[in-house]
Amino acid sequence: MAMIETEGLVKVYHSRGSEVRALDGLDLEVREGTVLGLLGPNGAGKTTTVRILATLLRADAGRATIAGLDVARDAQAVRRLIGLSGQYAAIDENLTGRENLWMFGRLYQIGSAAAKRRATELLVQFDLENAGDRVAKTYSGGMRRRLDLAAALIGRPTLLFLDEPTTGLDPRSRLGMWDVIRGQVRAGTTVLLTTQYLEEADALADEIAVVDAGKIIARGTADELKTQVGGERIEIVVHDRDLLHRAAQVAAPDGSATVDEHTRRLTVTAEGGAQQLVDVVLRLGEAQIRVDDVGLRRPTLDDVFLALTGHAAERPATDDETTTARKKGR
Repeated sequence: MAMIETEGLVKVYHSRGSEVRALDGLDLEVREGTVLGLLGPNGAGKTTTVRILATLLRADAGRATIAGLDVARDAQAVRRLIGLSGQYAAIDENLTGRENLWMFGRLYQIGSAAAKRRATELLVQFDLENAGDRVAKTYSGGMRRRLDLAAALIGRPTLLFLDEPTTGLDPRSRLGMWDVIRGQVRAGTTVLLTTQYLEEADALADEIAVVDAGKIIARGTADELKTQVGGERIEIVVHDRDLLHRAAQVAAPDGSATVDEHTRRLTVTAEGGAQQLVDVVLRLGEAQIRVDDVGLRRPTLDDVFLALTGHAAERPATDDETTTARKKGR
C-alpha cells in the first residue's frame, strides 16, 4: 500500500516580479513501512515537498494523498497521522524538555495526564530522562535534535517527515539519531527523509529519489542508482608523476585509463573485479612503477549525484556555521 502518493505537484513562488518554480510536476510514491530518502541540492524542492505533504503549504497544481486522504481537502485528518521534524529544532528554549513534550501533546489534543505520561516515555526513549527538567536552552545540539524528534513522535504518527534531521550534528550525535530513526521504522513507521548527507541516505533509505529543479530525475535503491553510473573501477595513485602516463599504458593497454595529473591518480574500469586488480598490480610491479595507493572502488552516491545533477552535493553546514547563520537571520 502507498502511504504517500503525489501526481504533478507544482508550486510557484513570486517575489519582486520574478517567478521561482519550486516544484515542476513532481510525482512521488512512498510505500507503507519504508524509508524514502529525498536527495537533492539546495533549492531542488525537497522542503517545499515536505511542507505540502505536511499540510503547511498548498500546491498550485497537482494532487497529493497521505494514506488515501487528500492533503488539501482532508488536512485535519492527515495531521492526525503525521509527525514532522524540520531542519531546525522547533522547541521552546525557555521550557524544560518535559514541558516541551507536554505542550506538543496538548497541541495534538492529547489529554493533560496522558501527555505527561507520553512525555516521560519519550524522555526515557531518547535518553533525555536526566535532563527532562532542565530548560532546553541548556541542551547540546544533539540533545535538542533528539527532543525535537521526540516532539514529532508525541502523537504516535504512522508517517514521519524528517527534513534534514541531522544538519549541524557531530558524527557521534548523527549516528545516534540514525539508530533512533531505525527504531521507528522497525516499529512500523513510514519515513520520508530529506537530506544532503549522501551517506545518510545510503545508510537509512530503502529507496532514494533524486530531485532537481522541482522534478524527480531518478529513483531506486542505493545500489540501483550506483549501477547507473557504471560498475567498479580500479584507482591507482602513482608515486612518480613522470611515470604517470607510462603507468596508464601498463594498467590499461587499450588506452582506457583516465589520468588526473594533479593527484597522480589513474582510474581504470574494472569489469574483471578483484582478479583484474591483482593483474594490474602485478604488471605495475614488473614495470617497476611504484604506487602509493591502489584499490577497487564502487561508485558512491556522490558519483550518482554528480552524474545526475551535473554538480557535487553541497557540503552541509557545521554546527558553528548553522549558529552563525541563525544570528544573521538567514
